Amino acid sequence: MQKKVGLFFGTFNPIHVGHLIIANYLAEHSDLDEIWLVVTPHNPHKKKKTLLDDIHRLAMVRIAIEGYPKLQASNIEFDLPQPNYTVKTLAVLEEKYPDKEFCLIMGEDNLKSLHKWKNYEVILERFAIYVYPRVSVETTKIQFSNHNNITKVNAPIVEISSTFIRKNIASGNNIRPMLPKNVWEYLDEMNFYK
Repeated sequence: MQKKVGLFFGTFNPIHVGHLIIANYLAEHSDLDEIWLVVTPHNPHKKKKTLLDDIHRLAMVRIAIEGYPKLQASNIEFDLPQPNYTVKTLAVLEEKYPDKEFCLIMGEDNLKSLHKWKNYEVILERFAIYVYPRVSVETTKIQFSNHNNITKVNAPIVEISSTFIRKNIASGNNIRPMLPKNVWEYLDEMNFYK
């Protein structure tokens, strides 16, 4: 039987406890066998200049998930042309790992903008999507709310953002509780975001 792998995409700039809470929740409370945290070199919807080098973000993900056997770090997008699109990554993963069934993990906020993604119809038709809740005043587009391939997950709502963390590090505020201890130590030692 194929292993079911949930793909949790992100720039992880930096990875924080909110990412870990969502990934671990899905690993423990869904039918997914593994969760791969896919480090995105360049999100087409974000400015590249605010990103740490790919290798540092991947290193932080790797050290953050030590001790979580169902979580893996993935650099699959590092060798793909940039900016990269999820539909291309999914095609590459299916070709490279024919023994695995890939699913997407996204927040409700991403589901609302799914119609803007390249070839979103293909993704919606071919892949299961696990959606975790986010605090929001908008309602999800009706066309996706009742789609057969979308599963809403009752995961904890965690409102921590990497942007907030970066700004607070730059301001000299103590945000250590929002980061895994070893990630905080890595950032501090490398003098990142200061």
